[in-house]
Amino acid sequence: MHSRIHRGASVHAARRLNRATGLLATSVLLDSGLEHYRGSFKNGFMFAPPVISALTLAVSAHGTTDMRPLAHRARQAVFSAAALTGMAGTGFHLYNVLKRPGRLAWQNLFFGAPLGAPMAILLAGLLGAAAEEVRHTSRGRPAHVLGLPAGRLLAVVSGLGLLGTVAEAALLHFRGAYHNPAMYAPVTLPPVSAALLLGAAASSSPRRGRIARVWLRLTALLGFAGVGFHTWGVARNMGGWRNWTQNILNGPPLPAPPSFTGLALAGLAALGLLKERPHG
Repeated sequence: MHSRIHRGASVHAARRLNRATGLLATSVLLDSGLEHYRGSFKNGFMFAPPVISALTLAVSAHGTTDMRPLAHRARQAVFSAAALTGMAGTGFHLYNVLKRPGRLAWQNLFFGAPLGAPMAILLAGLLGAAAEEVRHTSRGRPAHVLGLPAGRLLAVVSGLGLLGTVAEAALLHFRGAYHNPAMYAPVTLPPVSAALLLGAAASSSPRRGRIARVWLRLTALLGFAGVGFHTWGVARNMGGWRNWTQNILNGPPLPAPPSFTGLALAGLAALGLLKERPHG
């Protein structure tokens, strides 16, 4: 009975990770599609993120509905491709910034290719691949990823991912001069969630896990609220939504905030694994 319960818990955790991966992939699909369209897809590699993120979304949706305790080779292949795309994209974006006069000057960080953006598809690939390993956990054994306890490793990955997303939001909101007090929310609430999640990974204290769970849920809601604020930001541009073809490209990025939601969901899945096996 215990083995069956644990196997079911592993599949449940994997499906939760698939949902988080799918949300991250959706954010990348829409964000990279808009940004690379604005750049006229002048480099053939600019087609890769939308295509790979669309495939990642598709296989994540498949994993969410898959109740079998078995890894899926096609999903594994797509998640690996997503991780590689994220690493390559980081290199391309870094090159785009460094080739400009002044190199790592603020102006280039503000208006060059966003350095943190490709990390979202990298994280989607890593979390998706981890979901396949968790799903394939043997009966009666704790879930492991790369030979490490899955709950702790995924808590660390999600926590660091949240901090990276905060850094990207901080840079872009600094460019916007924090003209709206709500712009401080993405740089204050998620760091607390990340710290609590990392603390839960380092300790088996149930109390830390409960507190982290509350903050992660708030962070997940923040991602959806951010879409609303960015929608309002687009409406404030000249012509508002009547001029949506221009303002949706030049206004605050609508697909960006759900990255917080995706990483928060991944953190909640990690806490679920830690609760199931606090010492392994």
